[in-house]
Amino acid sequence: MRWQLTAGQLGLALSSGTALREYYLAQIVNQALPGGILGDAGRAVRSRGSAGLLTSGQAVLLERGAGQIALFVLMLGSLLITLFMPSGVAWPAWLLVTIALLLVACFAIAVLLLLVARKSSGKVGRFFAGLGRASRSAFFPSSVFWRQTLLSLGTAICNVAGFTFAAWAIGFQLSFLVALAVVPMILTAMLLPLTISGWGLREGVAVALFPLVGATATQGLVASMTFGVICLLAALPGLVFARSSGNHRPEAGVDTENAE
Repeated sequence: MRWQLTAGQLGLALSSGTALREYYLAQIVNQALPGGILGDAGRAVRSRGSAGLLTSGQAVLLERGAGQIALFVLMLGSLLITLFMPSGVAWPAWLLVTIALLLVACFAIAVLLLLVARKSSGKVGRFFAGLGRASRSAFFPSSVFWRQTLLSLGTAICNVAGFTFAAWAIGFQLSFLVALAVVPMILTAMLLPLTISGWGLREGVAVALFPLVGATATQGLVASMTFGVICLLAALPGLVFARSSGNHRPEAGVDTENAE
């Protein structure tokens, strides 16, 4: 739904059926191949239609970025609440310093990109200028802002809930408020394109962070592995779409459901 809304704001019409099918295909590819982004690249290529690869690529990039920002916002909010609330979590100084450094780094990168966009007149400048215009069109009009916000926060909460349920399933009653602070840190490790679907990196971070919230390193490892298996099972319907995708090429500007 978030991808469909984002693409629509950029002039790339996707039917609900097309969006669902292509997202499932992207997920199964991301689960099976290293990097975790090849499926999204394929989603951009397959959905480009008459709008072009630049527009479809922007839609995918902005849609994925919105999800990461929502996770980050939830993490910061829950971290502050659990840090200052009575009987909260005594987060170690090294973790807080690491998060603060990451915030500074993200801000510095954003400023650097803005400077590059303003001073570059070639393809680089046009790319960043186009991405800025696309961001404003996709997220900031009053008609879509709250829908984008709710879809992104809702999706992030579902991801955190999935990991929380995995922890409950192995016998550790992880508080959902604490999970909103710690799970986004674990899931962020999956963004590094070093392993298949984040396997190994996710488990390593879970082993390091779970003892901070009253669990053992082993419980962090098993909860993370359980979550990984659940994600793989949830993506399996993509195999069905993969077999039939040859007869369903998405086209921009055409709502196939209404046409039928």
